Amino acid sequence: MTADPVDVRQGGPGSPQPAATADDKEHPKDKAEEKGRDKGEADGTEEAAQEQQKPQDAWDTQRDLHRHAPRSLRFRGTNHGVFAGSVAGGVTINNFGPSGPLRTSGEMPPADLAAETEGFVRDGTRFDVLLDRLRRDPLLVLDGARATGRRTAALMLLRELGATPVHVIDRKTAPQDIAGHVRDGKAGGYVLCDLVTSPDKPLRESHVLALRDALRDHGAFLVVTTGLRPWVEEDVPTSTWHPPAAGPLLRRRLDGPLASSEVDRLMARPVVTDFVAREPQPREVVAYAGQLVRYARGEVDENTLEQTSLEALERQVQEWFEADETTVHLREKAFLIAQAVFDDGPYALTAELSDLLFLALQKTVNSELPSKVPVFGTNIGKRLQLGRVRGYEAEEPTEWGPVVQRKTAFHDNRTAPVLLQEVWIGHPSARPALVAWLDRLVEDRRPFVRTRAAATVAALASADLPSAMALIVERWAVSRNAQRRTGAVSSLVLAHEAGAPNVLRIVDDWTTGEDPQRCWVGVRAQGLLGKDRPEAAFAQLRIQARRQYGKTPDPLLAGELAQSVEVLLLSEAAPRVLAEVLRTLDDHKAVRRLSMDGFLRACGHTADGPGSCPLVLGQFAQARAAGGPAAEAVPRLWRYALGDRALTSDALDRLTAWVRAADTDPRTESALADLLPTLIGDTTDLHRVQHLLATVRGEDGGPRPAVADRLSALLPRP
Repeated sequence: MTADPVDVRQGGPGSPQPAATADDKEHPKDKAEEKGRDKGEADGTEEAAQEQQKPQDAWDTQRDLHRHAPRSLRFRGTNHGVFAGSVAGGVTINNFGPSGPLRTSGEMPPADLAAETEGFVRDGTRFDVLLDRLRRDPLLVLDGARATGRRTAALMLLRELGATPVHVIDRKTAPQDIAGHVRDGKAGGYVLCDLVTSPDKPLRESHVLALRDALRDHGAFLVVTTGLRPWVEEDVPTSTWHPPAAGPLLRRRLDGPLASSEVDRLMARPVVTDFVAREPQPREVVAYAGQLVRYARGEVDENTLEQTSLEALERQVQEWFEADETTVHLREKAFLIAQAVFDDGPYALTAELSDLLFLALQKTVNSELPSKVPVFGTNIGKRLQLGRVRGYEAEEPTEWGPVVQRKTAFHDNRTAPVLLQEVWIGHPSARPALVAWLDRLVEDRRPFVRTRAAATVAALASADLPSAMALIVERWAVSRNAQRRTGAVSSLVLAHEAGAPNVLRIVDDWTTGEDPQRCWVGVRAQGLLGKDRPEAAFAQLRIQARRQYGKTPDPLLAGELAQSVEVLLLSEAAPRVLAEVLRTLDDHKAVRRLSMDGFLRACGHTADGPGSCPLVLGQFAQARAAGGPAAEAVPRLWRYALGDRALTSDALDRLTAWVRAADTDPRTESALADLLPTLIGDTTDLHRVQHLLATVRGEDGGPRPAVADRLSALLPRP
C-alpha cells in the first residue's frame, strides 16, 4: 500500500521544511503554515478549518496516549544518544564476527576454514536441502539478510562436500569475470560473499551458464551469497538462507566450555531466555556465548550480559544506516524509521507512511530531481527479514471498536528508541525530512498516527532535548493548528514519562507565561502530568486562572483550565486533587469557578461508556467503604454546585445522568443511594432533589426510570 504522490517541489505536506532557527519563536505563523491554511480556506474545507479552531478534549488526548503509546517508550538502555561510530554513556561497540569476506581474494588456509565453521548448527535450517542442491548443481546463489551466517553456511556447504581447498573471490568482481577465477584456479571450492550487483549490472543467466561450464570442467563448486533483494535475472535460481534458532546455537557454543548441567542452568536464567526471545543474529549469539561463559565463571555480572546484547543491537542499527544504496535502499531505510515509529502497528499503515518519508528523503539527497515512489516492487517477507521484524495478526483498537489487522513489530522491543536516536543524532542530514514528515503525521486524522508522531518526538527529546524543542515541539506549540498544539502536549507528556530532563520546568514556564499558544500547551500538559505532583500542578493552574480574571478571557484558554482539573480528578491522584479542589472553595472567585467546572466535567465520565458507573461516583463509593477522603469531599462539592446559581443547571444535568445510569447498573444505584441523602441539608435541598427525581425522563425522552422512586424513598426529611 503506497500513498498518493506528493509534489514535494510545491511545498506539499510531505516536503521537508528548512530547519527552524531562533527567530522561529518570534514568528510562529511561518509561511508554510499560512500557505496550508490559506489553501484550506480557498478550497472551502469547513472540516479542516473546524479542526484548527476546536482542539481535542484533554480527556480524549489522555485516552489516545494510553491506547496508542508504544511499548518501547519506557526503554532504559545505557545509550544517551547514538553517534556515528560510538554510543554515549560508556558503550563500546564491538564487531561480532565478519559480515563479509575477510580477504579480497585468495585461498583460505584449512585451519581458518575449520575455525570459521566450528560450532555450525544445521538443525532447524535448510542446510541439507541446500547441500543436495549443490551436489546436483555446482553453482548455488544464496540470498539472505546480513549477519545471518550466510558466509559460514557457504563455507560449511563446501567443507561438507569436500570441495577444498576453498578460494575466496573478491566481492567486487564483475559477474562476467567470475568464471575467469574458476578457470585460472586450482581450488575444489569457491566462495563469493556479498556479490555486488545493480540494476544495470545484474547477475545474468549467461554468467551462470558460463560459471557452470567452468565449474564442471574443473570438478569444482561455487557458492555466491547476496543480500535479500539481489539484482538477478528471472532465470537465475536462488535459495534463501535462514539462520538456526538462537537457542540451539547458543547451547552449542556453551557445550564445549561448560558442563551440561551448567548449560541447562544458564539457559533457564531469565536474562538468557529474554535474549533468546529477541531472535538475535548468529554473530550476536557468538558474542553473547563468550560473555555467558565468563558469567558462569563469576568474571562478569548480569549487567555485562545486558550490555553485550545492547551493543549488538546498536551495531546492527548503525549498519543499516551506514550501508550504501545497493545494500539497504533509501526506501527500506525510510521503512525502518517508520517501523520504529509505528512498531506494533498495522503493516499497511507503516508502509503507506514510510513512502511519504521516502519522498522527503529523496529531496534531501537531490533536490533537483522530482520525487517519486514505485507503486510495486516491495517484497513484504524480505523487507521484514531485513529489519528483523515479525508479522502477526492482532486486534487494533479504533474509535468503532477493536479490528483485527496484520501488524508488525521488531523482534527486539529495544530497537525503536535506539533506531530513532541513531537517525536523529548520528545522521543530522535526515532531520529536515524527518521533521517535515512528523509535521504531517501529527495532523493525520487517525489517533494512532498522531500519538505515534508525538511518541517519536518524545524519543528524540530524550536523546537531544534542545534540538527536539527548537525544531519540533516549540513550532507545534505556537501553531494555530489545534492538532499541532495537541501534538506538542503529547510530546512533552511522553517525553517526561520516557525520562527526558526538564520537561516539568518547561510546562510550568509555559503555563504561567504570556504567549497564549504556549500557555494552552502548558495548561493541558499540567492535567496530563499532574498525577505525580497534583499540588504543584494545581498551583500553576490557579495562577493562570487569576490572570484570566477581570479581562476578556483568551479564547484558547476558555475551558482549558477546567479540563486539566477534570483530568486530574480522574487520575490515580484523585484524593490529593480533591483536597486541592476543596481548598479553593474559599479562594478567589476565578479559582473557585475553575475547580467547580472541572469537578462537574469529571462527573460526566463513566468507566466503560454510557450506562456504567460514573467514575467520580465510583470514587465516592470506594472511599465510603474504606473511609477515604472522597467520602466527605464529593458530597461537599455537590452541595456547593447545587447551591451556586451559576452552577446549579449544569449540576442538575450531571445528577440526572447519574440517575439514568443507576436505572441500568446496580452498582451505580447503590452508590447513588448512599450519596443523595448526604446532599440534603435543608428543605431547599430536599425540594431540589425531589423535583429532579420526579421529573427525570429516560434516555431520549423515554419513560421515567423506576429507580427514581426507589432513590426518592431514601431521602431524609429535614
